[in-house]
Amino acid sequence: MAPKLISKKLERSSEQSLKNFKILKKNFEEYQKIVEKNFDYVGENFAYEARSIHYKESKRDKGIYGTASKKDLIELKEEGIETQIVPWIQNKNN
Repeated sequence: MAPKLISKKLERSSEQSLKNFKILKKNFEEYQKIVEKNFDYVGENFAYEARSIHYKESKRDKGIYGTASKKDLIELKEEGIETQIVPWIQNKNN
């Protein structure tokens, strides 16, 4: 008979970690729904659109979200344009 190498304490810790992960994932999914409902998705054009808004070249009445490279984010920050990095959970249906 093989010895049991995982203690009860470790099993409970793993169960709690999984529970915490599921709660965190649900919170991120709810946050994403709020962003998708209230902001315009601009995809890879995020840096361009952020500059357009900042320099008043765009008449958008909603905020934006999309993707940007690390370099783009650094350049936006240097120009005084605030951005936030938000973890994004891909929908398995897409």
